[in-house]
Amino acid sequence: MKICVIGAGAIGGMLGAKLTLGGNDVTFVEKNAAHAKAIAADGLKIVAHDGSETVARGLTVVDEIAKAGKQDLVIVAVKAHQIPGISGELRGLFGPETTVMTVQNGIPFWYFYKLDGPYENRRIEAVDPTGELEKNIERDRIVGCVVYPAGEVIAPGVIKHVEGDRYSVGELDGSQSERVKKLSETLVAAGFKSFVLEDIRSEIWLKLWGNLSFNPISALTHGTLAGMARYEPAKELVANMMREAQEIAGKLGITFRHTIEKRIAGAESVGEHKTSMLQDVEAGRALEVEALVGAVVELGRLTETPTPHINAVYACTKLLDKVMTDGNVAFPPVPKGGAAAERELAAARS
Repeated sequence: MKICVIGAGAIGGMLGAKLTLGGNDVTFVEKNAAHAKAIAADGLKIVAHDGSETVARGLTVVDEIAKAGKQDLVIVAVKAHQIPGISGELRGLFGPETTVMTVQNGIPFWYFYKLDGPYENRRIEAVDPTGELEKNIERDRIVGCVVYPAGEVIAPGVIKHVEGDRYSVGELDGSQSERVKKLSETLVAAGFKSFVLEDIRSEIWLKLWGNLSFNPISALTHGTLAGMARYEPAKELVANMMREAQEIAGKLGITFRHTIEKRIAGAESVGEHKTSMLQDVEAGRALEVEALVGAVVELGRLTETPTPHINAVYACTKLLDKVMTDGNVAFPPVPKGGAAAERELAAARS
């Protein structure tokens, strides 16, 4: 299969590397010059959680979407807020049968496409404010995907795989089409777990439960997954945000197969992992606030569901993003011993 992966970050990189090793013809579109150069020269190295390494070599890497050509499958692996800016260029990758698989966290722009009910085909304004995505990516091309692996780029051309290998996929109308079956089989052949779901939206909400709460709280506090889950005030805030989201989802016909307690325990089991939003804070990158939190606030208003805890965290995270963007600043972690050293110095001065 001829596959183009837009973005060679943690998720896109892992997908593209393993799909290449699985015999597919993969082209990366990667804007980070150092990362792209390293991949083109030495391949893309995946460092597993057990320390083992896998390297995919001979990868095609381009810096512009227009250079990739027509594809069988386009995997959009950039952050949700980056898609509107490139959606018009994506059309150059589309042939008559090209499938688009979106792997963003949060509520996708296509959420109400092909969904029977009072909101069918309604646009999610938080993630597609100007309608660019709706205009440039035909809904019939889209296959939904829920991503469970966690990882991070630790050096140019090197991705650390923290945990997880499951990519659940599904047609927007719940059908068991030949193309979604083939997509799942392609992912399995590359070494991933992949299931074709009849209700991809319920899986989206299950994943969103954690992203909605842990991601922004970690961005605001620099807490890890385990750190938040084990600190009772933070754990309580996470649970309250999840309850509000569950009420919204229930009004949209969603049933959760796990309890809030089990979802929090699952996050804790990942350990001292930094969420993707915290990684963005430390790198000074724009935050994926709207897809993870703003869209839920929008759905709360739409369904007339009070969301006081989500609203408060949303406001604080939006302000953090504005401070970072306006001031062009990052908030890197304090080196170990730094806070203690400052306290000792203050005590000595007093």
